[in-house]
Amino acid sequence: MARRPRRTIDCTCRRKEMKETVFAFGLAAALFAGCLASVASAQSSWWKTYGDSLSDIGNAVLQTAEGGYVIGGSTASFGAGVTDVYLVKTNATGEEVWAEVWGDSMPDGGNSVCQIADSGYVVAGYTGSYGAGGHDVWLIRTDAEGDTVWTRTYGGGNGEQGNSVAPTADGGYIVTGYTWSFGAGVADVYLIKTNAAGDTDWTRTYGGTSGDEGLSVQQTVDGGYIVAGVTHSIGAGIADVYLIKTNAAGDTDWTRTYGGTSNDEGHSVRQTADSGYIIAGYTSSFGAGSQDLYLIKTNASGDTVWTRTFGGNLRDWGNSVQPMAGGGYVIAGVTRSFGAGGQDLYLIRTDASGDTVWTRTFGGTGNDAGNSVQSTGDGGWVIAGSTTSFGAGNSDVYLIKTDADGFVGLAEKSLQPQVRSRRFEPTVVGSLPRGAIAFDAMGRRVLHPIPGIYFVREEPQASGHGPQAARRVAVKR
Repeated sequence: MARRPRRTIDCTCRRKEMKETVFAFGLAAALFAGCLASVASAQSSWWKTYGDSLSDIGNAVLQTAEGGYVIGGSTASFGAGVTDVYLVKTNATGEEVWAEVWGDSMPDGGNSVCQIADSGYVVAGYTGSYGAGGHDVWLIRTDAEGDTVWTRTYGGGNGEQGNSVAPTADGGYIVTGYTWSFGAGVADVYLIKTNAAGDTDWTRTYGGTSGDEGLSVQQTVDGGYIVAGVTHSIGAGIADVYLIKTNAAGDTDWTRTYGGTSNDEGHSVRQTADSGYIIAGYTSSFGAGSQDLYLIKTNASGDTVWTRTFGGNLRDWGNSVQPMAGGGYVIAGVTRSFGAGGQDLYLIRTDASGDTVWTRTFGGTGNDAGNSVQSTGDGGWVIAGSTTSFGAGNSDVYLIKTDADGFVGLAEKSLQPQVRSRRFEPTVVGSLPRGAIAFDAMGRRVLHPIPGIYFVREEPQASGHGPQAARRVAVKR
């Protein structure tokens, strides 16, 4: 383990401090006068990148007890090997406080992180550098400053990986992933229960003769566990969403599969207030495109209450889902159907019935992804993933803090227009400024503006450095 040097790209935007930005093509300026007056908010929103010249990815994020954030993932820019486990701690505004890496000469990576009672962290992932096999499940326990308390590996002579970790009521941990060393098939769902010191209480495998994998785990209110993932052994299609409910000892209460005749996967599961479950992933069996984001709501027995798909004509998928306290869900993932680039971070808010409340995309002209979403103490959302559009390297850790409506910055705020007397004297220019992003009166991003009035946010230059510009401009055609 080694502490690595800081390198952070910053794009911070607090609404209290932002100036109004308007882009005019010829519509009446009065439409936006009220919008410009009513944007003050106590919430902060910003985005940042972390990493260096190679590939760095954020796979998990959570808000910490003191209001900052911790991101777990992998880095090729720092550390000893091909890739290393990467843990980044930030303050409440995304400024890096510290970062740690773990690993050796072989590939190692982090897929999930949780905070524990003493403000330390537990990271789950995989290691090719240590353990019994080609790669093993790796569990790393740190203190509040990111210094190692202990590490553990789990597995046999072949290959294992940890995809998700959660704390348990007895002070231990539950980990899911896959194993090639144990079980009935090529790969099986692997469930590991440990005590507080990381020592194994028990392990279980689930699946059939083909490949099966656990991607998300949570302890349930009855003391058992719920695991979501993918199965190639059971179900209707090539691959199906796989949901496994166990008791406290890991023995199966029931299993369910969801999907059609093609490929379907469950990437994230959470228990809901009615003791049912919400699952996010993707489906190639249903929806509008070759692959759509798939949202499944079940009752407490795993029986389907409803399903929804989201996306366009291309590939879209969900990686993380969170229930909202007042009902509804927020899902983070990836879209190739919408947004600015080849692939954008996709954020969707639904009501309690799974119907869309809003959708947002984030990113640039490269490939950007959302891998984890969590609610924040101010009612907003924090999303971790990766970006090739911004930052210092081939791919950087991407951290986005939004308000409750999924917006970052004044320009994206959806507001009800009001009539207000305000002098409007834009600078007249001939075209949309380079790097500027335009939004209409309802806060929707406009890729090809027609003559009219728009909010405009000017992003930093390609290097990723520099603040967002906020100014009034009008373009004549």
